[in-house]
Amino acid sequence: MTSTTIEKLQWRYATKKFDPSKTLTEEKLNVLKEAFNLTATSFGLQPLKLVVVSNSEIKEQLMPITYNQPQVRDASHVLILCIEKSINEEFIIDHFKRVEGLRKTPRTILEPFEKNLIDSFTEKDSSEIKDWMVNQLYLTLGALLTVCAVEKIDACPMEGFEPKKYDALLGLDKQGLESVIVLPVGYRDESDFFINLKKVRRGVDELTIEFK
Repeated sequence: MTSTTIEKLQWRYATKKFDPSKTLTEEKLNVLKEAFNLTATSFGLQPLKLVVVSNSEIKEQLMPITYNQPQVRDASHVLILCIEKSINEEFIIDHFKRVEGLRKTPRTILEPFEKNLIDSFTEKDSSEIKDWMVNQLYLTLGALLTVCAVEKIDACPMEGFEPKKYDALLGLDKQGLESVIVLPVGYRDESDFFINLKKVRRGVDELTIEFK
């Protein structure tokens, strides 16, 4: 398969060793921010926030609460994907205000959808809502990893960190946020052992079921 997109996805890997001397340009960073903003989420609610850390002192402080994984210290930027602590009626109303403002959709059309969504979330318990938000975040992570591959930006998605300590250090808890995924981004160190290893995948034939 000669698709350029597939070639770039073959190129990407979970980078274990970043070159600390190489940094993303503002233009590249903005591409990642825009990709985060444009990723699909259920109902378009975007119950997420993206935290971007480039400060070297903060990155050093993140290392011990990321089980001393050097990626957070050496990467150009550390992206932290967060969910809202809760989704309330005001959050949903704000979403529909944006719809009304941008699309000029009449309130008479929007109100039934708005009410239905508020009622739906009111009926869910907090754990259901959190699970739903985490699912939306993983949609965003997948999109970001693909964009990184297309833009030739190295990345390493990480669940191995201490979320509560991240939240306390960065003041995320005070902003009503919970960190879920850490995504260091930057450029690989050419001495990284994992660069030339072949991808181990089950394969298209095994993963695909077709009805023709």
